[in-house]
Amino acid sequence: MDPKLLEILVCPVSKTKLQLDKARQELISTSANLAYPIRDGIPILLEDEARPLSAEEAQAYRQKKSSGV
Repeated sequence: MDPKLLEILVCPVSKTKLQLDKARQELISTSANLAYPIRDGIPILLEDEARPLSAEEAQAYRQKKSSGV
């Protein structure tokens, strides 16, 4: 995914920045606890298409985000 695109995309629910999970091909919103899929390189930023994050997943992404990784 283009880093410039990632800089301007926000979660449609919380309006906060998204975090890329390359391994799972998802954009993560730790504010809304949702994971939006990326299909064929296209982010699907629809709440109905998003996967809810478990509490453990959300915490892991928050820690990763705060450590700057």
